Amino acid sequence: MGQLRARAVSGPVSGPVSAAKEICFVVPGDIDDPDVPSGGNRYDRRLSDALAASGRTVRELALPGAWPRPDEAARDGLARSLAGLPDGSVVLMDGLVACGVPDIVVPEAGRLRLAVLVHLPLADEPGQADLNAGERAVLEAAGAVVATSPWAKEHITAHHGLEASRVHAVTPGTDPASLATGTDGTTRLLSVASVTPRKGHDVLVEALGTLAHLPWQCEIVGPLRRDPEYVTRLHRLIARHGLGERVHLEGPLTGKRLDDAYAGADLVLLVSRAETYGMVVSEALARGIPVIATAVDGVPDTLGWDPTGAVPGLLVPPDDPGALAASLRRWLVTPELRGRLRDAARRRRGMLPGWDDTARQMAIVLNRLRREAR
Repeated sequence: MGQLRARAVSGPVSGPVSAAKEICFVVPGDIDDPDVPSGGNRYDRRLSDALAASGRTVRELALPGAWPRPDEAARDGLARSLAGLPDGSVVLMDGLVACGVPDIVVPEAGRLRLAVLVHLPLADEPGQADLNAGERAVLEAAGAVVATSPWAKEHITAHHGLEASRVHAVTPGTDPASLATGTDGTTRLLSVASVTPRKGHDVLVEALGTLAHLPWQCEIVGPLRRDPEYVTRLHRLIARHGLGERVHLEGPLTGKRLDDAYAGADLVLLVSRAETYGMVVSEALARGIPVIATAVDGVPDTLGWDPTGAVPGLLVPPDDPGALAASLRRWLVTPELRGRLRDAARRRRGMLPGWDDTARQMAIVLNRLRREAR
């Protein structure tokens, strides 16, 4: 059934915590699993912690299951857990859990103060288009829908035909980090993303295959078990280009090991085919590392500009190995470009929002939801 866990309230509290500050946060059961880190899980964990630090009681309902396609045991666990919540409870549900099971969520939405947090519309993930109608039903029934970027807010509103006033953008925060020292300032390339088709690692390998005459090493960090067939194809592609000694699939890294990977990186790569925000971009910028990324969805806004108007990286079209290779070549052979991008990344570093900002944005949405009659 999943375990309902109350998060600690930070700071001095006199008397019982007001029920008006209580939030039930329904998240995937693997939220803290180091073997399957993801941007969505990291957002959920850091948001939950930041809400608790702001003085709210956050009751986490972490539900095991292969969301958004759960088995019967997971479905039953979710149904019983939601049914056990009192009428009028403020419930924030991760869309990965909520949007694939409209038959469970929609009947409960009328008695709960329900907000659904959509990290990525289900149909934007390859192989999930059949879940689109169910997601729409859930979002139509929810009192509020939360997207992770202004771009995603507009996209979700238009795609599902929702009332714009019910859809809100609550952008991820960024944890402060030390400036990356890099390796030699040029050749250490880092990609941090789950190894799935949406993340475009095949395009990256194709691009790198045309640059074998130049010095570089590329480390790919991210879970390998979400799409084993794709990982197998990627290994074959790496071998076909003769890059086995230069492209390294490291699997998932967290904590100090991930920090060390960033610290040694000269350039961070995000080559996704779809991406509502791109937390990896902001995590790179927090360390002063330039980024080459695809110009998709919310990524250009995340990369942004420094105070002088300079972009701290390069944007390329998605699914275009030639364009990606051209930008990588520019990075590898042009010292002046590297210097400009590195300086811009370091200036952009001081402009990034924190997770306390994210918690404040989310609290505004949930407080409004609590006040509104359904």
